[in-house]
Amino acid sequence: MNRPQYSSAEKQDNSRYIAYRFYTETIEVNRMSALAFFEAGESFYKGKRFFWQNPEKTFTLVGLGHAHVLTGANHQGRFEDVKSNWQSLCKQIVNEEHFIEPILFGGFSFDPLNKSKSIWREFPEAYFAVPTFQLVIKNDRAYISIHLITKKEDTFPEFEALRKERDKLIHAAQVSEPLTYKKPEVTGREELKKASYLSSIDKVTGVIKAKQADKVVIARVLRLDFDKSLSASSALYQVSKEQPESFLFGLEAEEQFFFGATPERLVKVEDRQALSTCLAGSTPRGKTVEKDNELGNELLNDRKNRSEHQYVVDMISKVFAAHCREQFVPKKPKLMKVRDIQHLYTPVEGELKQGSNLIDLVRDLHPTPALGGEPRQSALSLIRQYETMNRGFYAAPIGWIDAKGDGEFAVAIRSALLDGKEAYLYAGGGIVEDSTPESEYAETWVKFRPMLRALGGQLSDES
Repeated sequence: MNRPQYSSAEKQDNSRYIAYRFYTETIEVNRMSALAFFEAGESFYKGKRFFWQNPEKTFTLVGLGHAHVLTGANHQGRFEDVKSNWQSLCKQIVNEEHFIEPILFGGFSFDPLNKSKSIWREFPEAYFAVPTFQLVIKNDRAYISIHLITKKEDTFPEFEALRKERDKLIHAAQVSEPLTYKKPEVTGREELKKASYLSSIDKVTGVIKAKQADKVVIARVLRLDFDKSLSASSALYQVSKEQPESFLFGLEAEEQFFFGATPERLVKVEDRQALSTCLAGSTPRGKTVEKDNELGNELLNDRKNRSEHQYVVDMISKVFAAHCREQFVPKKPKLMKVRDIQHLYTPVEGELKQGSNLIDLVRDLHPTPALGGEPRQSALSLIRQYETMNRGFYAAPIGWIDAKGDGEFAVAIRSALLDGKEAYLYAGGGIVEDSTPESEYAETWVKFRPMLRALGGQLSDES
């Protein structure tokens, strides 16, 4: 690419017209480790990085630096703000290549109306970034893009400096020895507000028996302590080894890092074709094939879990009916088996109508009954009343959208927030009429297991 071409467009923002220019350049590079590229950015871009990999390993995304950040303080319009601002920026792209699009990555908080004290001090209600340097590994080919979003007239010197920085990052990622990390040593573990959590199960069950809701998801938090701060690269390395069959994600916000390995896709859009995953109802894996099959068959025939699952199928199908020309929904769920847990699983597919896009689907799908409850607003009100914490980005949408409108969002479960020498792990379960505190408490330990193991902790049944 020669000297960047100059063009400008204006958009209205808070009654002001602001002219941005969005320059992007992409080169293909030899295949490299995505984690090595993430590590290469630690010195200069720590606190401004992200990581994403789909379960099939056909799409990996790493971002270093912030070319532009979109946040949302307006809780009623945060989805619309991100959608409209991203579309406005995309209209201003100067790009000679079209095989790799600029990508916006980030997420939304679970519930902006929850006013409980929060440890998520660096994460606003919506937090998205266009990276300065973007690595995409797609179908075994690797591409690195530079993004520069500016109001300046003369950007050639700045873009040249970014090219030099890009080359240094590529060199560092390609020639450095692949790092391996020992699992961290947990020095302390505390179940925060355990008694309040157990009490909330009884209270919510009573509310459901009184027909004020059908299902409410109640979560809790586990804090791990360490003798030194954990690095984001170490966390990603460990979780990629422990849960390779899940969506892997990581998002930095200054000194805090939210990461996880979630099995649950919220929604994917590619060439106007939308796909969502209904994932609700779970049971542990068996220690033998015979026990594993026995547990799976019990799950497929369990009334409580099938009922929970159907709530999700019905809700997602309704959203797809509003945004898609037609939809396809299998009549019965299958089993999705990951390392520690097996879930009931039903895919829902459809072709988007004109006027609807990925962010619209994210807005209307969140939260699904699997993470909120049913009916939605009643469940959210009860979560605010009885849950003992602020979820932050736990159980919320996290993912990416490109300039064409293609992208994918997952539900940020099986996740943890790193904050210095502490890690906060989250897990929850769907409360229905016949739920008991004992069974729900046990279920959360199964769901804690992936992050607990990745961070060096152990359950009582593990040596």
